[in-house]
Amino acid sequence: MKSSKKLVLILGDQLDLQGAALQGFNPKSDEVFMVESMHEAQYVWSHKAKIALFLSAMRHFAQTLKKLNYPISYLQNSPLSIVDALKEKIQQEKISHLICVEPGEWRLKQEIETLATELGIELEMREDEHFFCSHREFLEWAAGKKELRLEYFYRLMRKTHHILVDADGNPEGGQWNFDQDNRKSYPKKGLGIIEEPVLFEPDAITQDVITFVEKVYDKHPGSLGAFRWPVTRDEALEALNYFVEYRLRNFGVYQDAMWTDTPYGWHSILSSSLNLKLLNPREVIAAVISAYKKYSLDLSTVEGFIRQILGWREFVRGMYYLDMPKMAQDNYYDHQRSLPQWYWSGKTQMACMQDAIGQTLKYGYAHHIQRLMVTGNFALLAEILPSEVCDWYLAIYVDAIEWVELPNTAGMALFANGGRFTSKPYIASGAYIKRMSNYCDSCQYKPDVRFGETACPITTLYWNFLIKHRAQFEASPRTRLMTANLKRISDEDQQSIARHAQHVLSHLNDL
Repeated sequence: MKSSKKLVLILGDQLDLQGAALQGFNPKSDEVFMVESMHEAQYVWSHKAKIALFLSAMRHFAQTLKKLNYPISYLQNSPLSIVDALKEKIQQEKISHLICVEPGEWRLKQEIETLATELGIELEMREDEHFFCSHREFLEWAAGKKELRLEYFYRLMRKTHHILVDADGNPEGGQWNFDQDNRKSYPKKGLGIIEEPVLFEPDAITQDVITFVEKVYDKHPGSLGAFRWPVTRDEALEALNYFVEYRLRNFGVYQDAMWTDTPYGWHSILSSSLNLKLLNPREVIAAVISAYKKYSLDLSTVEGFIRQILGWREFVRGMYYLDMPKMAQDNYYDHQRSLPQWYWSGKTQMACMQDAIGQTLKYGYAHHIQRLMVTGNFALLAEILPSEVCDWYLAIYVDAIEWVELPNTAGMALFANGGRFTSKPYIASGAYIKRMSNYCDSCQYKPDVRFGETACPITTLYWNFLIKHRAQFEASPRTRLMTANLKRISDEDQQSIARHAQHVLSHLNDL
């Protein structure tokens, strides 16, 4: 006889007491089930800090549930996959009704649905109410459109949720987007004083997790010496409040800027808390708007931050579920090269890569321009197989969950889907990195040299990419200016660029 008990599966990125999975929970008959699956840390070679963050946050959440008298079965350090552990639990206890929130990974969603069919149980997979835009709403917006672009979706979100709009739905400040005001580099004379984000000393639970990860995952990349991430809702709220009080004011103007040994800049570093569901995006936006009014902050800064949360974050989630599983297989340029080994070690002579990858290995974090225009830009120009790059991003960043990682990496950084939701490949030469950082000051390569021993590999590969894909770039008004610059380079120099690029591409591990 099957049990009438409902089993509620809580995944490691669904740590929300108000989440849909726990709605209607009956503590007299139902039970929460959580699994620490070693498989989830190993199917991509995950950063130690990412593993530690998930495990610590999960254990703290389980502790909270226990204090609130939720019946909970918590499986630590299981060698089984989540689905295999779930199957074992269902069969042992003859469960007939499984409740969960839709996973943030298409693979896991399919596996749970298949398991329910195989075991003949009732599956109640609830939509994740953490987001502003439901799947149905996104499908309705996307239906029949030839081009799917963030800007128009973002405007709809602003109007629908009455954020930074007037009573008639017009944008505050007279325009929807202040992106052009948010692209400054740090002053060349130096950074000035940057308010450090609030960081959290590991408590006993986190210390136990760190010790465990160091022992069991000792061969995995990254380090744990700088682990100070929020792992509870209280810590996440403290991090949010500190950001809006002390750091938001300078976020906008310098959000694209990079500087040696400056891992956080003025960024919020709230993405891990948002993606674990320790924070709700609604309360984040409310806190930002409150600070905007309280301190008369610059509208361009506030709009730029809100666009990332209400616009891009919601948009890429919609695109992920719209385009999977094809998105994971797309390879528009048919790139096949292997990821250079130094992506896992930071041991390269390129100063920009040293810093971006070095801080990633230390903290499990890099901000969006370091990801898009340094590590992502190089991967595209170097013709790396998209799936290898995507696996690296999923493994190496503490905030990487596939619904947000894959569209950003495959769709935006690598143009692997041929511009399904971006209007152009995001590529740049070393000149961009020089303009936006101080990396080039200490580098042996010269960003303005296109070929030869001192040439910046990014610059060489940039011009080679334009030469190789000239027809595509000339066909679009958004990219025509880039190929127009090719006309200023002699045919002889273009041939030299192409030859040197082939040498660089053949020796990627030696850069």
